[in-house]
Amino acid sequence: MSLPPVLIQPFDGPSVCLFCGSSDRADPAYTEAARAFGRATAEAGWRLVYGGGGVGLMGASARGAHDAGGRVVGIMPAFLRSRERLFDEVETVVVTSMHERKQLMYDQSDAFVVAPGGIGTLEEVVELLSWKRLDLHQKPVVFLNLNGFWEGFFALMRHSVDEGMTPASFLDAWTVAESVEEAMVLIQGDADTAVQQYDRR
Repeated sequence: MSLPPVLIQPFDGPSVCLFCGSSDRADPAYTEAARAFGRATAEAGWRLVYGGGGVGLMGASARGAHDAGGRVVGIMPAFLRSRERLFDEVETVVVTSMHERKQLMYDQSDAFVVAPGGIGTLEEVVELLSWKRLDLHQKPVVFLNLNGFWEGFFALMRHSVDEGMTPASFLDAWTVAESVEEAMVLIQGDADTAVQQYDRR
């Protein structure tokens, strides 16, 4: 399958990518937090980069940012258009594969926030952290650990360190926020320290 070349409108400010779930069966508190995060990005002058869907936490975050007057860009693989239902009120680009989606989300972002989600969210952040482990980037990664959602993942990573599979320094590859407000503080502070804008390749 071939699609037209991806064209994304330029944006001069910082951009944050949100990885999160697309399930409508998630705890309503998670959905509301995603909406609040989208709103907070708009109020802080950040562009929200997300998976392009109009459902679950994804849709809530995009609507939160859009309703608050923020810039949003969604990136959706063509085969998921019917399942995750495009949110057409914001800029959305359609790509050919999950690999292209992840690469473009990375290229367009200065920082990453990981909200509650399923296997897709986990797969996205694990690849991102793997790139960081290989010194391919230094962009900040913040887990939005609502209700301790990511504690199991952190325990697995600590186990990998304890078993000698991963260096202890890898545990510094991310930071943890317990609230949307804390996540915004962390990405703003980390982005200021990194002094890098999203990759314009």
